[in-house]
Amino acid sequence: MRVVVPAVVIGLLVGVCTGLLLLRDDGEQPKPLDRNTILVAVVAGLLAAALSLLALRRQRDSERGRFAELFGAAAIQLGHSDVAVRIAGVYAMAGVADGAGTPGQRQQCVDVLCGYLRLPYVPDEGASHLVSKTQRIEDAGTAVERVYGYRQNDRQVRDTILRVIAGHLRPGAERSWSSCDFDFSDVIFEDLDFRDVTFAGNATRFTNAVFVGGRGTHFDRARFLGPRVTFRGAVFRAAATRFDGAIFAHSQPVRGERDTAGTTFTDVTFAAPVSFDGAQFGGVRTAFTRATFAGDRSSFADATFAADLTTFEHVLFDGGRVTFATARFSSARITFADIRCYAEATAFDCAHLGSRGRWRVGGTRETTFARAEYHGRVSFADAVFDGRAAIFTGGDFFGEISFRRAAFDAREVVFEKPKAWVGVRFDWDENPTTKPANIRPEAWPPVPAESTPELTKG
Repeated sequence: MRVVVPAVVIGLLVGVCTGLLLLRDDGEQPKPLDRNTILVAVVAGLLAAALSLLALRRQRDSERGRFAELFGAAAIQLGHSDVAVRIAGVYAMAGVADGAGTPGQRQQCVDVLCGYLRLPYVPDEGASHLVSKTQRIEDAGTAVERVYGYRQNDRQVRDTILRVIAGHLRPGAERSWSSCDFDFSDVIFEDLDFRDVTFAGNATRFTNAVFVGGRGTHFDRARFLGPRVTFRGAVFRAAATRFDGAIFAHSQPVRGERDTAGTTFTDVTFAAPVSFDGAQFGGVRTAFTRATFAGDRSSFADATFAADLTTFEHVLFDGGRVTFATARFSSARITFADIRCYAEATAFDCAHLGSRGRWRVGGTRETTFARAEYHGRVSFADAVFDGRAAIFTGGDFFGEISFRRAAFDAREVVFEKPKAWVGVRFDWDENPTTKPANIRPEAWPPVPAESTPELTKG
């Protein structure tokens, strides 16, 4: 193709230039011999262009046919019953992807490899040499025999696929696949190592994926740069999960796709320790809505949240220690509404929640912890609340809750109508007259809202 295209261009240029020479009007009549020479050149140029276009079409058809042949052969190998043949099929499909002539062809190869990972998989049988297993069950006095089929030693094949994919997503890859879409929905990952990878396709999906393994799940320094990144419904059960230094800075979506763009960890369950230390979140939306943090330690220390919207609504902080120490939030809207702090300790120490705009433009419009439940030890010591408003209305304060040395720099800070107010500590507790004027209610401490009287039976 690299040879054919220049030939087409040259042929067309020859035809155009010679045609212009025939049409010149400088008062001098060309000689018959010159005229014939020009006509021959024109015809030759147009003929060369026609032949080049024909050769280009034939070359494209040949390349498509060759791709289809190699793609089909690799797919057959991936479906083979023998593990060695399947592993060879993984490398064959990767080779086809590397040699693909178009992004669409490379995407087809990636889709096949991701599709293999989405096939049903039982980790306990991943290293089994069995092809099938028979189970006898008594059902209402009748013996029922069930046969379960397995892909022999499938763990080796899956590990190979993931190593190949990771290798093509890391810096220095001879052929990068970072611009491809990856659909890992419902995949079971064992000890996944996606450190230093870059996902820059239009969509990267880990929807309902399950992460297990004794060595842990690693996304350290991974970069998620596409407009849609989702871990919706994923379950992290590996020994530990690390997103340390990861970057979620997706590109701005095109018009009409803004509502679906963003980084989504909605309905995710972190059943073991997880770390987002130093992670960066940007773009349109960062959503941890209804996520559950139940491990011994859940950490967002030094993380940066700069998306237009950052939401931890209805999140359950459970387990051991949860920390947002020194994290910085600068989103236009930041919401921790309806969170439940049930962990042994939840800390926002030295966190900076909200940013101040310039000339009344930009900055954080609202940081809200409305209707949040603070049980156990919860600390906002040395935290900074900035922006237009910080809302704690309707909170259930019952435990050891500290706002010692916190800076309430937002224009308006509201603690009105708490559900309960037990164990809360502020710097002005002993002298309420030193309470900043921007904090409501004026009368301190806040009076818990009256509970609804129970209806009596008549």
